[in-house]
Amino acid sequence: MDPAPGPATLLFTPEVRADPFPFYRRLLTEDPVHDTGFGLWLVSSYDACRSALRDPRFSAEFRTMSDYEQTMEAIGRDTPVQALMERLMLFRDPPDHTRLRSLVQRAFTPRMVEAMRARTVEVCDGLLDAAEERGGELELMADLAWPLPVVVIAELLGVPAMERERFRGWASDLALAFDLGMTPERAARAEVAQEEFIRFFLDLVAQRARDPQGDLVSALAQAEEEGDRLSPDELVSNLILLLIAGHETTMNLIGNGTLALLRHPEQLARLRDEPDLTPSAIEELLRFDSPVQLVVRFAREELELGGRTIPKGARVMLLVGAANHDPARFERPDVLDLGRGDRGHLSFGGGPHFCLGNALARMEGEVVLPALVRRFPDLRILDDAPRHRGTMTLRGLEALRLGI
Repeated sequence: MDPAPGPATLLFTPEVRADPFPFYRRLLTEDPVHDTGFGLWLVSSYDACRSALRDPRFSAEFRTMSDYEQTMEAIGRDTPVQALMERLMLFRDPPDHTRLRSLVQRAFTPRMVEAMRARTVEVCDGLLDAAEERGGELELMADLAWPLPVVVIAELLGVPAMERERFRGWASDLALAFDLGMTPERAARAEVAQEEFIRFFLDLVAQRARDPQGDLVSALAQAEEEGDRLSPDELVSNLILLLIAGHETTMNLIGNGTLALLRHPEQLARLRDEPDLTPSAIEELLRFDSPVQLVVRFAREELELGGRTIPKGARVMLLVGAANHDPARFERPDVLDLGRGDRGHLSFGGGPHFCLGNALARMEGEVVLPALVRRFPDLRILDDAPRHRGTMTLRGLEALRLGI
């Protein structure tokens, strides 16, 4: 592969962040398991990504990378944000991950999620009613994609309605900690947001300890398996994770999915006219422009992946957004086909870290996107160039003005 400019450099450019798919095609064609030469490997093929997500020789823990000490010195070993990240089950390996996930999953059940479907319909209808009353224009992210999943996850958790608006800035700022290329300015914003979240959830957990309710915070505080409970730090850290993950994935699914549908009007018409197509449509929209574009793993030992030798301690960036467009796995992968009926995408990851909130994101997508296109049959894009948020891990729109 042409080393100038190299893929590791291109990955951080505004052009690739705005539209990564030509870059993905280049990687898939020329070097699907690519050594950047900086201790970082870019993996784009479906089979290699899927294999790595399931292989216990790949770790999710930062401490297993070869330059951990140098990296910690560079970013600040004792920063509150780094401490939070290392407590999250997202970045823990078994047995710690198994323990944390088992405790959280006992409270975060598919039955609890499905019980929220009627409420999700109610919230969606209310937001669309408000847009219709205003008339003329809908700013998709601010008017629908942001508020709906926040209301749903906040109600699941048991967050009082009056507190939810405070989450808007905190969640956006702390989500930056999950992205590549953390700048000092972003780190400072993330740290402030983390402090606010911790204070808020400590107070809420204390309230639920005194007066348990039928919500997720109460259930998690009481969750126990073989005498084991979440520690206060673990409880608060993973409540923050559930809140951010519970709205970021759905928000980006709504934004990316709506944009894809409006750019493919024949597929939009299918979703509007064929209600039975909805579950398949959501899977295809998740595949086509995934809310999560990459996952990072670290090699515990020297191993083979996609015909290449990965050294011990190497950072391996699994480009699931590219894997979802691998022609070796998906026929005509750059074509949006709502009838594809293929749930094999990697948008929720895979293996032991498979997204715990996948049922919630799917349910919300199944409610919101069909309702939006049926309520507004003349829906159209008003922005000449819709703006993406400038993040790579979590891919989503900053804003999208729509005519209704």
